[in-house]
Amino acid sequence: MPRLSALHSERARPNAGAPVPAQQELGAVREIVLTADEPREVFQFALDRVLPLVGASFASVYLVDGASELMRLVAASNWPDAYQPWLGQMRVRVGFGPSGEAVSERRPIEIPHILADPSLEDWAEVAQEIGFRALVALPLTIGRQVLGTATFYFAEPGSPGGERRALLKVVADQLAATAEKAALVEELARTKAALADANEELEAQYVAVHEARRVKEEFLANISHELRTPLTAVLGYLAILEEGVSGPLTTEQASDLAQVRASSERLVALINNLLELTSLKQGALPVMVEEFDPREPLRDAIAMTPGRSTDVLLRVDEPEGAMPSMRSDKGKLARILAELLGNAYKFTRRGEVTVSAAVVDGRGRYVVQDTGIGIPLDAQAMVFDEFRQVDGSATRRYGGSGLGLALARRLARLLGGDIALESVEGAGTTFTLELPLEYEEPRRARALAMTPR
Repeated sequence: MPRLSALHSERARPNAGAPVPAQQELGAVREIVLTADEPREVFQFALDRVLPLVGASFASVYLVDGASELMRLVAASNWPDAYQPWLGQMRVRVGFGPSGEAVSERRPIEIPHILADPSLEDWAEVAQEIGFRALVALPLTIGRQVLGTATFYFAEPGSPGGERRALLKVVADQLAATAEKAALVEELARTKAALADANEELEAQYVAVHEARRVKEEFLANISHELRTPLTAVLGYLAILEEGVSGPLTTEQASDLAQVRASSERLVALINNLLELTSLKQGALPVMVEEFDPREPLRDAIAMTPGRSTDVLLRVDEPEGAMPSMRSDKGKLARILAELLGNAYKFTRRGEVTVSAAVVDGRGRYVVQDTGIGIPLDAQAMVFDEFRQVDGSATRRYGGSGLGLALARRLARLLGGDIALESVEGAGTTFTLELPLEYEEPRRARALAMTPR
């Protein structure tokens, strides 16, 4: 491969050259601008079209390679066949050779006659071997940034004339714009590749999280089933002992057994909550629709919810007279209200708990309000999260699994409603449950039910 050495001397002043017809000039530039969207195609097309107009034998476009001091060849036109295999390996260092000087000095470099300049002795050998006697190297600049150079090689000595020089300047400007576009396209490609990699990583993380959640829920369901079976047996044996089948019990023994039964029943309730929550997430919890008075589930919830302190007054606000009937799952609605009522009892040691039922704007509305400890503003967003409590420490004053409110909201949404929360720390909490009077099966569930099996 021919060697390229440094160029040190100041270039000779250009002489007048043969004019190029204006129509050809404008036509060539217009074609360069309008033809080929790909930057590399524009480089190649520009060189191929301009060579005969300026009388050059062959030409090259070099672009600065990132932050390095090297320029790489991106387009070459009409180079001698013997040098075609080497073109892809060509690199020019910024500041060395005519092309490198054009970039470092940010100005055109013109060499009218290489063989006539004693300071270009090293270049004379290269010029004779390749077959050129003069060259013009033009920097490709955008604003204050130099992107590379376009270099034209001429078989005969001489300098370009005014019109030819003007055409070369127009071509250089167009190539500079194309080089900028190429840089933007490459940057966009790198950004898209980085985004694609990031997206793949996020998708992998999502799949991993989804799978971990599925495994966790499957584990909870399996372990809950496994726990419920021996607990059911424990409760059965407790009933046998309490009935005295195995012999009479002392008062102290009966009291102890009652404590064991209460603890076992709480554990069974927790296990049932876990199983129900898992079924809700999997969409496997059926809705049993029936018609009822909206006051009935509230009364059922009051009857089934223990834990109210003797220092807490329960107020029930129900409309008198007939109410519009409701068609929904009465048992699940009572369960929701029982969870809200139990939560109010739990955090209200003295004061009042008020519950109400009403029909407002064609929807059932249930309100559970207490005068308990309230919920801090920064903790209100997490009260419906699973296994979360405002005080999650091991030394917390109020026990519980953190499943009650999460289960209540999921049940409410299953029935087409939702639960809203208002609370002031130290002044109490209000939960408002709203849901339609007429339960409507979700569209997706209806679609699946209608799909032929």
